[in-house]
Amino acid sequence: MKTQKILLDIEEQDEEITLGLVRLAKEVADHELFFHINSINSFNFSRISDFIFEGNHFDYFFPRFEAFHTDSKICIHFIANKSSHNIQKKISTELFSGEHETKFLLEHFQDVDYIIKTSEPFDDFSVILLPENIVFKTQNFSLSPHEELYQIIQYYE
Repeated sequence: MKTQKILLDIEEQDEEITLGLVRLAKEVADHELFFHINSINSFNFSRISDFIFEGNHFDYFFPRFEAFHTDSKICIHFIANKSSHNIQKKISTELFSGEHETKFLLEHFQDVDYIIKTSEPFDDFSVILLPENIVFKTQNFSLSPHEELYQIIQYYE
């Protein structure tokens, strides 16, 4: 008797990710901003390994901060939108390679300082108290599964 394989037609659709966009009202160092955020919240952010974007000519490093909100049981990540530093892998021989020494994760939102990503589908970023004199109101942003940043974020989960 021959075994028959049953193929299931399961279509896995990736859903959009809701991110929070944070803009600073004034220029503040990372450690100072998170000192203020930690002082007004019940959870504490700490620096974790950098978010790495690998380009053809440069590897870009973006600072990341993480906290766990015990009431809602979600993990909250703050990722800098602008790279803090880079490592040059090879010298460009092309005139317009498209890569520069500084990279933004959201190229069209260069005024955004941090991107908030949570471990669960979540779009209410009001549980994170932010210092009003340093940070503007958080803006919600939907990230499509077809964008490169979506794939990188999925990799880091």
